[in-house]
Parts: sequence; C-alpha cells; structure tokens
Amino acid sequence: MAKLAGAQVVFEPINQIGRARNAGAAQATGHWLLFLDADSLLNQGLLADILRTIDSGRYVGCGSTLHMDGLPWWGNLNLQLWTRTSILCRWAAGALVVCRRDAFEEVGGFDQDLYALDEIRLSKRLKRWGRERGLQFTILTKHPLKTSSHKFSLYSGREIASQTFRIFLLPKQTLQDKKHLSFWYDGRR
Repeated sequence: MAKLAGAQVVFEPINQIGRARNAGAAQATGHWLLFLDADSLLNQGLLADILRTIDSGRYVGCGSTLHMDGLPWWGNLNLQLWTRTSILCRWAAGALVVCRRDAFEEVGGFDQDLYALDEIRLSKRLKRWGRERGLQFTILTKHPLKTSSHKFSLYSGREIASQTFRIFLLPKQTLQDKKHLSFWYDGRR
C-alpha cells in the first residue's frame, strides 16, 4: 500500500526493530527524522505540536504521550505508569520518536544491541547531545498519539508482567535476545 501511495519502502532483512528504523533513517533525506509505528495515527494537533517544536530551534527532538482505546484495567494502569515515567524522564515511546538527523547520526541511531526499548536509550543519548548544545528533548502531552492496544488483547496480564519483570531483573540478557521478548517478536497478530 505504501508504494502505491508513492512512499519509498525500505526493506531490512534482519528482524530487529532498531535495525529497521536505522535502515529507514539511512534512506531519509530530511534534516529531521520522524519514526512512527505502523499501528499509530498521527493526529493534526500532534503534528502541529511537532512542527512548532522543530521551528522553535530549541529542541533536539521529542516524543509524545500515548492514547490507547479499549485497554483492560491493568493495561490502563501500565499506560498511566509509562506516561508519568516518560514525561518525568523525557523518554520517548517507540511509537513516535522525532529528532534532528545530525544528532541521530552522531549518537549512533537506535542501538542495534537491543531488541526492545532502544527508543529509551536513544532518548537518553539525544538528551545528552542536546544538553551539550543548549537544546532540549521533550515529551509532547497536549495531543497524545493514538496507538493500537491490540497487543493487550493478545497477551495476558501475566505474560506482560512476566516480560516486564524479566526486563527489570535481567535487563541486558533480556533486551539483547529477542527470544525473551515475545511481546515484540513472536508474531502474534
């Protein structure tokens, strides 16, 4: 569908989220990069906020809070916890990351040693790069990005909690091996 609409489609043969994002960035030609998950919808208000952020000249990049319809109570609790953490730490959710190309390239893009949560590492690196140049990384909150809650219907609360605890207890072993990251890689649709 994207090709039919005139978009350049970039194929990355290795199944890794960060690697696919980096492959797309390598083909992009703009001074700013916008990474948007396929199951997310960029609304007009958020797009206007992103453009104002870029035009201000004060930011190295941004992310956004998220909105998901149809979450179970425990999924909504997880989303609220993530939203507070994202705003406080200024960590972008993987569903939307916007940044200057020069910063992206200088910090090495998405970390290909990680199979998940590489957007957090990128956010940290972009914040550090920006701080050295008097620029900020921010999380936009006025118009949350609408993204799919579909995975919360595919995985039980127990499965999600198990992966979350494993990430906290064994972050390196978990994030560097996709066999431990079924929420991202097992193909449930």
